[in-house]
Amino acid sequence: MHHKRIMMVASLLVLASLLLTACPAQPPPTAEVVVTIQKETVIVTATPPPPPPAEPKTLVICQAQEPDTLYGYGGSMLAASHVLQAVKDGPVDGRTYDFQAVILEKLPNVDDGDAVINVVKVQEGDKVRNAADEVVELAAGMSVQPAGCLTGDCAVTYEGGEIELDQMVVTFKMLAGLTWSDGEPLTADDSVYSYELLGDPDTPAAKYGVERTASYVAKDDLTTEWTSVPGFVDATYFLNFYTPYPRHQLQEQLGYTAADLLEAEESSRMPMGWGAFVMKEWVAGDHITLEKNENYYRASEGLPKVDSVVFRFTGTDPNPVIAAALAGECDIIEQTSGLDSQGQLLVELEAAGQLVPTFVTGTVWEHVDFGIDPVESYDRPDFFQDVRTRQAFAMCLGRQSVVDAVLFGRSKVMHTFIPDEHPMYNPDVTVWPDDPAAGMALLDEVGWKDADGDPATPRVSEGVEGIPDGTVLSFKWQSTTAQLRRTYMPIYQQNLAECGIEISLENLPAAQYFADGPEGPLFGRQFDVGSFAWLTGVAPGCDLYITAQIPNEEHGWGAQNDPGFSSEEYDAACTTALGNLFGSEQYVASMKEAQKIFSDQLPVVPLFLRLKIAAYRPEVTGFIMDPTENSEMWNIENFDLSQ
Repeated sequence: MHHKRIMMVASLLVLASLLLTACPAQPPPTAEVVVTIQKETVIVTATPPPPPPAEPKTLVICQAQEPDTLYGYGGSMLAASHVLQAVKDGPVDGRTYDFQAVILEKLPNVDDGDAVINVVKVQEGDKVRNAADEVVELAAGMSVQPAGCLTGDCAVTYEGGEIELDQMVVTFKMLAGLTWSDGEPLTADDSVYSYELLGDPDTPAAKYGVERTASYVAKDDLTTEWTSVPGFVDATYFLNFYTPYPRHQLQEQLGYTAADLLEAEESSRMPMGWGAFVMKEWVAGDHITLEKNENYYRASEGLPKVDSVVFRFTGTDPNPVIAAALAGECDIIEQTSGLDSQGQLLVELEAAGQLVPTFVTGTVWEHVDFGIDPVESYDRPDFFQDVRTRQAFAMCLGRQSVVDAVLFGRSKVMHTFIPDEHPMYNPDVTVWPDDPAAGMALLDEVGWKDADGDPATPRVSEGVEGIPDGTVLSFKWQSTTAQLRRTYMPIYQQNLAECGIEISLENLPAAQYFADGPEGPLFGRQFDVGSFAWLTGVAPGCDLYITAQIPNEEHGWGAQNDPGFSSEEYDAACTTALGNLFGSEQYVASMKEAQKIFSDQLPVVPLFLRLKIAAYRPEVTGFIMDPTENSEMWNIENFDLSQ
């Protein structure tokens, strides 16, 4: 038997050697080989070595600008938003004309009972929100909106004693299991800490919401509760969850004050988050590198799909950045990289399969504003007091010609302050077509006559109300030096000239053009016509044109109604909408009414929807440019590179 065992061992060694010699370069799956030796069966198992680890994936994003700060309460650059989408996921996204919870279980709403309007009793000296939307101490003679009154129409004068006002209480519930990138739990108290930071006098951020908050507290580790100042019913109450900041790091470990956080490395340059990636390095003037967050709450879903992301700062000249993408030096070109001047090239590269451009019409809309009511010191004829002149101007502009020639036919003309894709769009708004003949007929009706019968020369006034006869219909169109505006303004100038409207053009540095009044030309109400863009977002911005937003001493020179447009009818419709809950029947009906009045009265002429243009290499997957989400990096955890 001993000899037999030796022979069997020797035979097995020879067999194993033959098996190993015969192995291919890529081993087959684990297999069992059955061998019979002298009526005894032996099973030999061949287990291949594990496959080599996959090469790490690095996604490179070419970004025009370098962020000034990554501290959310210290700046608001889109360049910073791109990076922060990778570091902090949500907490709420505004996608496709709606809001979506990201790190909350759901958005609270009145129907579900996690948002309620209570009736509370207040008396003289209590802090309330009055009918003028000011947070004040209640005093006799003050106008307030009693309980159940959601607009100024039903406001009453407070005469002393107790009065009942509405007060909102909204409950937010965070997802369970969220952690900061250092592994510490993300709690409701971190959101309360954010509220405290925003309310601190040393934090230079708008405090409208904080001022109208009676309390914001953590009810448990996952739940916060927001309570409004009596008299304040917030139309978008479901957004009053404050983006968390890591109290355990910034306050408890490092002892930073709100003032410190404006400059501290841990808040402004290397912030901690709960998102798909963590900050690794920021090389000033060159790039920011982020690495996969091993504590990401969606890691079990295989997210993020790449191991690291690099944001390269490449400037606003699109030519070198397109060349870099074609050379494989960057995978995505983001929307501020000046691609709007290279639309035709992008289309050609798309046809050749070299780049994939995205042309998305979002909610940024370009418009030209009339100086309807300039300040007294700006001495010129009141060209635009008569709404018919504004309507004629709209029909003579030839807006579609710019969409076709400058925006490659990928955008569209707008007719009110929201695009027609918006679910609250009013299809009954007045549409002013490209119709020079109708525009010239309307100018004749107002009294702007083609005195010499030559349409190439400007019209002059004959009986125009408030304007001396013989006044030439000639004025200035101002805007910024942005290339898009330098391109479209001469086209509109030529179109208007064919109707007898003479325009001179002036392009100013943005800082000068947008300077607050009384010095700034636009918001100082010292202009004839001027163009720029507004971002309306998911919630329509009717309040841009209410009387209370006219820039002046009373309302503040930072107010936004630069035309000086004032209409009681429009004010009533807009303020009624804003006094009701977002999406409610009354909110939608009043917002549609405001759109109709706007389209009739034309305080400004909507020109077109601005294109959001980005591009990416064909190897990139998961990239989605959304019309209403500000940053196209909202979905960065799903970005991938095909092998």
